[in-house]
Amino acid sequence: MAEASDTLTLIYQNLMDAGCDAKTTRECMALVEKGDFWGMLPILISYRKALLGTVRTGQKQIDCLDYLIYTIKSEKWRK
Repeated sequence: MAEASDTLTLIYQNLMDAGCDAKTTRECMALVEKGDFWGMLPILISYRKALLGTVRTGQKQIDCLDYLIYTIKSEKWRK
């Protein structure tokens, strides 16, 4: 069975690996230290939603670049 400090360390490292900012990490760790793991869920779900938005934005930008690259390669703009 994992020690309590191991659990804290694992959760903290996971939050860091997920790219959580200092505020989010502090909020989550305060809840963990109280044993309120369920209390973290709204915070984590909100952060996940924000990350997903950046993924979608990035994908749209990649799609735009792919279209521009395709257009240039297909010589549509050649004089």
